[in-house]
Amino acid sequence: MGKEVAISSASLRRYIAEIVGASGSNDEEAAIVADHLVEANLVGHDSHGVIRVAKYLEWVADGLLVVNRHAQIVKDHGALVVVDGGFGYGQVIGKEAMEIAAERVRRCGMAAVAIRNSGHLGRIGAWPEQLAAAGFVSVHYVNTSGFGILVAPHGGSDRRLSANPIAAGVPVAGRAPVVLDIATSSTAEGKIQVARNKGDSIPQGYLIDGKGRPTIEPATFYADPPGAILPFGGYKGSGLSFFCEVLAGSLTGGGSSHPSNPTAKRLVNNMLSLAFAPAAFGDSSAFVADIRRLITWIKASPPATRGGEVLLPGELELRTRENRQGSGILLDAETRRQLVNAGMCYGVSAPPEFGG
Repeated sequence: MGKEVAISSASLRRYIAEIVGASGSNDEEAAIVADHLVEANLVGHDSHGVIRVAKYLEWVADGLLVVNRHAQIVKDHGALVVVDGGFGYGQVIGKEAMEIAAERVRRCGMAAVAIRNSGHLGRIGAWPEQLAAAGFVSVHYVNTSGFGILVAPHGGSDRRLSANPIAAGVPVAGRAPVVLDIATSSTAEGKIQVARNKGDSIPQGYLIDGKGRPTIEPATFYADPPGAILPFGGYKGSGLSFFCEVLAGSLTGGGSSHPSNPTAKRLVNNMLSLAFAPAAFGDSSAFVADIRRLITWIKASPPATRGGEVLLPGELELRTRENRQGSGILLDAETRRQLVNAGMCYGVSAPPEFGG
């Protein structure tokens, strides 16, 4: 199948939706999952894109991911809502939970929406983007209940924490929202998968092997004993990761990462989302003006290197999206092989663009 091949986003969406639909999801769910995964590829988050499909289908077949589930409100205190995902597709659960959050912010000026027992929530930046499109500022904390334990704590030598992403977003009048989307680990596990599929190495300082030694080889992460990802920024990332466990796991009822949790044998995401209406705090026009001033002030900093540029959170993703929308999404041979095999399992033929 060669090396990398450019696939149009429209073709990839159709193919992924067909596979997900053939595995049991209804048309609406299949479209939501496909849109979310392809969008992740478009903005350059390949680790959370279509590379996930084969694993999702494996979980569906094993009963670890349940199709056609919806966000169920289990506690309702007005501005504070707890949602249970019933182990359904996180792309659906997250979208519906953000719709609940937006409705409560309109009613109360702010909202705290806790999600527990969701399937993989995918690219977390999608959730502040959804709320920013509704005009709201938000911040999101995510963990797993045990299956996603991948990260060594600062000073440790084995896996104890999840990758524990944090995302935030703010709407900006007249332009795309500013969106931060980071893992508290130095890299996402999906990026290690991408590197392994491509035969690439991992930069120094990201991984340790099963004996706690620094490594750049993706395969050592999956070896026996397994390696671990390091937190970003040493104790700073490790500390933020701890509080993701507290806010997304302990507080929501989904549980902090631990192998003794009853849900630790399946990938379960928990998320705490806090959302705010700028108008609830005072003059919304003053907020808009201040955000514009802040952006102008930051962007005016002289670049540290010749030809360099000061980038805001999310700007690189926007540029990547524009480029990939026109030129296509590059898929390596291994990822294409996995997708072709997944399609064959359900009688779905890959697009001609995938090659022979």
